[in-house]
Amino acid sequence: MVLYHTFLIAFVFGIIVGSFLNVAILRIPEPGQSVVFPASHCPSCQTPLQWYDNIPLLSFVLLRRKCRYCDCKISWQYPLVELTMGLLSLALFHKFHFPSPFVGFFLFSAALIVIIAIDFRHQLIPDIITLPGILLGFSLSFFNPAISWSDSGLGILFGGGILFLITYGYYLITKRVGMGGGDIKLLAMIGAFLGYQSLPFIIFSSSLLGSLGGIIAMLQQKKGGQTVIPFGPFLAAGAFIYLFFEPQIQFYLRSLLLQK
Repeated sequence: MVLYHTFLIAFVFGIIVGSFLNVAILRIPEPGQSVVFPASHCPSCQTPLQWYDNIPLLSFVLLRRKCRYCDCKISWQYPLVELTMGLLSLALFHKFHFPSPFVGFFLFSAALIVIIAIDFRHQLIPDIITLPGILLGFSLSFFNPAISWSDSGLGILFGGGILFLITYGYYLITKRVGMGGGDIKLLAMIGAFLGYQSLPFIIFSSSLLGSLGGIIAMLQQKKGGQTVIPFGPFLAAGAFIYLFFEPQIQFYLRSLLLQK
């Protein structure tokens, strides 16, 4: 019974953090906006929300997806981010020891969720998340039994360096900017938290997912080679896959090498 209670606490904590992440997703791209002040308010009528209008998941259902004050539709982003963070918290608590490495990977997951949402909407990966994330990932590696500080440091070096070389090479060949600097910093942050060993899989899987996403976007936008899609969400997806399935991925990669 105690175990069920701890898992419930992990889930509730996750959806509460997810509620804060929604504020960050909305305000970080806006210059001069604070994620703390003012208090939560309706983005349409600007009316401050009461506590009972801001209960994660539950308020969305009780309000029937409408603002209590102006009947404006509430975006599906809010419950999706809250539920996703709750499920991630539950999965992380199940897989990793508490407090370390659970706390570090929880913060890492929260940062990735914000990056995914902002990059999808604005095609922007904020430095205010990735740059502190690089430092945090490296600092936590000294307390994280899942990754050494040297693996983290090499992850930063190779993560940022590899993507920079790919981006620069693409520009030299096509004279067009392929990926922005935000993607480079994001991969450096991922390397800081997951180590350099994660990078080959993450680059391969995100490129594969990005290619599939690009084909779908080309069919929808009908712009051919001029179609632009954010790459950050695919890097984040690759990072999540590696985070939860690292033993299976490494076993499969070793098996392939042994076969050769």
